[in-house]
Parts: sequence; C-alpha cells; structure tokens
Amino acid sequence: MQPVGLALSSEEHPPKELVRQAMQAELAGFEYALISDHFHPWTDAQGESPFVWGVLGAIAQATSTLRIGTGVTCPTIRTHPVVIAQAAATAAALMPGRFFLGVGSGENLNEHVVGARWPAANIRLDMLSEAVDVIRLLWKGGNQNFKGDFYEVENARIYTLPSPLPELYLAASSENAAELAGQKGDGLISTAPKEGIVDTFRKAGGGDKPTIGQVHVCWSEDEAKARRTAYEQWPNAAIKGELGQELPLPRHFEQAAEMVTEDDVAELVTCGSDPERHLDAIRKYLDAGYEYVYVHQVGDEQDGFFDFYRREVLPKLG
Repeated sequence: MQPVGLALSSEEHPPKELVRQAMQAELAGFEYALISDHFHPWTDAQGESPFVWGVLGAIAQATSTLRIGTGVTCPTIRTHPVVIAQAAATAAALMPGRFFLGVGSGENLNEHVVGARWPAANIRLDMLSEAVDVIRLLWKGGNQNFKGDFYEVENARIYTLPSPLPELYLAASSENAAELAGQKGDGLISTAPKEGIVDTFRKAGGGDKPTIGQVHVCWSEDEAKARRTAYEQWPNAAIKGELGQELPLPRHFEQAAEMVTEDDVAELVTCGSDPERHLDAIRKYLDAGYEYVYVHQVGDEQDGFFDFYRREVLPKLG
C-alpha cells in the first residue's frame, strides 16, 4: 500500500460530497482513506456533520478498491461499544477486506450531547480500553455477556459477522494512549508527528503493526487564497493544548480561534501549490516513524487537489 491516503472531512462536507470524494480518491490513485466521525463540526463555518455509518454504506457501494476506516470513532459515551461493534461489522461485511475501525477517547464536543459527564483524561482512556475489549468480545460471535467498570453486556450476539473481521486501530496523541494502542490495537493513528509516540507504540506491543498520521493541507493555485481558506475553515488546527478535547460547543472553538492568526494556521496547514512543501509535510511523519500518512484537504477546491496529488505528489512517494 502506498504511503499516502486521504482524509474525508465530515465536518466540512455533506454526505453525497463525501461519497464523491471517495470515488475521486480511488480514481486519483489513493489506496486508502479515513473518514471523521463527529456529531458536531469544530466550528459553524465548517457547517456539516453527517452520520458516518450511513456515509460508509454509500461509499461501500460507490467504490471497489478503496480501503477505508473511521478516523476516528469514539466508542465510549455517545455510542455504546456494543453498537459500534455491530456497526463496524456491518461496514466490513459491505466492504470485505476494505474496512478498518479506528477508535479514540473522543472529544467533549461530540460526546456531551447525551447528557453524560465528561470524564478526566485518564478515565477516558480506561473507558476506551474496556470498550475495545467489548468490541473484540462481540466479534468472536456467539452469545456474549460482560460486566466491567464502565460497560455491561447482556446476552448480546452479532449475527452479521464479516470474514475477515475488520482491523481495529487506536488513536494516540500521548504516550499513555500510544502504550494502550500497542497493547490492544492492530495499528496506530495519530494527528501530529510527536517524537516518541511510534516508539512507545512499538515497545508496548505494536511491533511492526501499521502506523498512520494525519497531515492538513490547503491546495490552491493562489497561495494567499489557500491561507485565507485554511484560516476561515480550519482555525482549530492552531488551537493548542487540551482545548480540542475539552471545549463542548462549536462556538467555543470559534472563540478560541479568535486568539490565533492566519500565520499560526499556515504553520500547521500546508498551503499553496508547491509540491515540495506538500512532500515535506508528509515526510515529517515518515521521518517520525509513521509508515502511512492521510492528507486532509481543507476547503472546497477538492478536484484541483486530487489532480495536483495525482500528478505532482503521489508519483514521488511510490
């Protein structure tokens, strides 16, 4: 599989457009994609947030070779892990050998909607660990029961089980999460090329399992336009610290974004049409030990982005 895949941004695009982008990705030579699973967008300017499992069903019918996973699903609060186990099994049955489940500890932005308390970070990681146990238990088939610290399963059986079962990747932005991913995941997903994350994952049991990082870009022939688009559509890229996990509403992200500048965003979102700059952004992850990188094109210039990557970027990365 080639190093570069595509990010399908559910926060920015309606369902039919996400399906179209998946089809375009396949035609452009992308071999895999990850689709975000949100209840809310980060900001109102992004403006979308369709139900990922419905979109995946449509993508399954519109593509034939594209491998796709969730990047990432939170199986702990908004949706019980029993439901995620069934949803992922169905998606994998629609795309035999092409679907994988990416899971993470989530954001308050999406999880508070069911009225549950937003736990501390260490508790969220414990919940994710137990949720993974529940999902894997149900994927064994047969009647299952489970009683843990956070979840209870009573006489549950998933009847539609695919062959093969989907791989289960864990997201990590800290060493504790990377350790959990190494212990319980079939692979690692991360959104920043932090030193130590891949090493921790591998030493904790990840071995030679796949590692995937996410790069944000905004392609346009006009670099100034690309910078404006990135700032208007994806200012959350430059919001630092734990706010991404803790803020509950899109308007709070908009308020936080008032404290970042266009230059701040452009430092983290590769803007313009210089292929070397796009290649450099990707290589930062490869140099940090990631084998695969999935690229998020910010904004509406998707067709130009696909053509640019097909001609100028993918051929140079194998």
